[in-house]
Order: sequence, then C-alpha cells, then structure tokens
Amino acid sequence: MAAGAPHRPHLVFEAIPGRTLLGNPLGDPAERLLPVCLPPAYDGTKRFPVIYLLAGFASTGASFMNFSFGRPTVPEMLGAMMREGAMPEAIVVMPDCMTRYGGSQYVDSAATGHYETYLAEEVVPFVDSRFRTHADRRHRAVAGKSSGGFGALRLGMRRPELFSAVACHSGDMGFDLCYRPNFPAAARALERYGGSIAAFFGNWESLDKKPRGEFALLDAIAMAAAYSPDPSKRPPENMRLPFDPRSCELIPEVWERWLEFDPQVMAGQERYREALGSLGELFLDCGTQDEYNLQFGLRKFSDILGSAGIAHRCEEFPDTHADTAYRYRRSLPLLAAAIAP
Repeated sequence: MAAGAPHRPHLVFEAIPGRTLLGNPLGDPAERLLPVCLPPAYDGTKRFPVIYLLAGFASTGASFMNFSFGRPTVPEMLGAMMREGAMPEAIVVMPDCMTRYGGSQYVDSAATGHYETYLAEEVVPFVDSRFRTHADRRHRAVAGKSSGGFGALRLGMRRPELFSAVACHSGDMGFDLCYRPNFPAAARALERYGGSIAAFFGNWESLDKKPRGEFALLDAIAMAAAYSPDPSKRPPENMRLPFDPRSCELIPEVWERWLEFDPQVMAGQERYREALGSLGELFLDCGTQDEYNLQFGLRKFSDILGSAGIAHRCEEFPDTHADTAYRYRRSLPLLAAAIAP
C-alpha cells in the first residue's frame, strides 16, 4: 500500500480450503488466500453487491496490491472512488487462480486443475457465506484484464446464472492474431533445450531471475495446458503444443481445440450469444497499440456482438498492453452501478 495514501482500503484476507483443487496435476496448493476489498460502509449488517476481479497471466489476486510509485494500487483506487461517490459501493474479490505454469486461464483443464469450477462453485458460495452480500446474479459482476479479461468474458458466457455484468480489458481473443505470432519465438526457445519442455521448465523454475527471452515459450506452454491438455503425459509435458517445434507449422487438430476457447468462436454459438445478451452491462476495451494485436480481436468481437444485436460498450484508448490498471476507473463504476440493488 502506498505510504500516505488518502483513502486506505479496507482489505481482508480469507483462506479458502480449495476442495476443488485437491490433487491437481501440478501439485499446486489447494488452499488459497483470497484478498477481499470491503466498501467503506461495510459494517457486517448492510448487504452489498460483489465484483470478482481476475488477474492477468503471471499475476494473481495479490498482484492488485503491488505498489508502484506515482499511482495507487487497485484497492486504493477502489477505496477512493467509493468514498468520493465516483463508484457505488461494492465488495471486490480478487481470487488466486495461479498455477506452476503461470496461470490457469480460469478454465477446467486436465493439465492444471478445475479452475472455472473452483471459481464458480467454491469461491462464489464461500464469499456469499462469509460476507454480507446480495447473493444473486443480479448483484454479481466479473471483470479482468488480459487473461483475466478472457476469464471474465468466458465466465459471463458459460456461467450466466452467476453473473449479470462483465468487463473485459484487453482480453485474449482472435487467437490467430494474439497467439500465433508468438509461436516462432516459443519454438526458438524450445530448440535451445533440445525440444524438451521438461528441460526448459526445470531450468525456468530453478532460476531466481527468469529470462525474458523465454517468456513466449512459458506462455505457449500455459495456454496449451489450458486449451489442449494431454493427461496421458506427466507434468510438465502434459499438454500438446499447437505447432511443430521444428517447422513451427500449425498442428490443425490441436489448433482446433484452442479455437474452441476463442471468445470470437464462442460468440458464434447460440447459447453463448444468449448469455451475453442477458447481461445488464458488457464493457470491452483495449489499447490501440496492444502488442498482442488484441485491438483487432476486440473490433471483430464487437462486430459479432453488433450483428447479433447484443448491447455492449466498446472503447479503445491510446496505450499498449501493460500497465493499464487505470482503466478500471472506467469499467468498475459501470459494473457497480449495473449490479447495485
């Protein structure tokens, strides 16, 4: 927390047993610490709506509290907006869905664990039982950035009985443009380890300072674990990469499995369109200089929604992919207003 912050957030930390994550393939902890930002008027009697805020890849709930000189942490931002009346008061929950591979993409996977189920069927009921919430979809929202934005959007499509408002900041979509351009860099990094994911990952985990030039390979491994798991193999090789490491050519049957998770592809299915159409607020944005080409994916996704008559807000802003937490100033007040009782 920043020293001298004018609006100190009311943060509490709850331990969730994580029964859903027991025995997960990577041996990641089942019990997780859950940061919860309580609104200024929280007194244990009045009830509040809830926003679930999902962190991006290689980050987790605690990452929202990272101090950075010159700008508030996310909880500090929330506390200030609520006290100043710029945002209706709400409980904001910041789950931990980290894995040894850097993140779960908030999906159920035979390679990492059942993280969608964990969020929907364990974290949400836990929060409703522990805090004074309005325990109803009308008063629940989910938001996030990057992989967190992807997770929020996907949860909005797959769990409409739980959430009535969604914000997706620079979320993974348009996989041909956001993932495929990184495959050559991942293949080059893998070649340095003789094509062995186990050799790469063993070295990666052993280093205190991770080599930036190999992050593309870690990202590809994590995405493959989420989208194309291979439970017949032992970690850290329990996934199928969507490209041939030698030629970098796509492997069509694996790539098709990835595309099933692409929000653009999902939005083409009637049940997901119905879920999106049922939302009281759907906020989408992306920087115009996003390094992962997500601005192009956002535009196409917005066009798909528009063609289906699905109401949504779509905004672009002049920035890159990183350090855009200030955009929560735009989305979270809209979500809080949409789910206010």
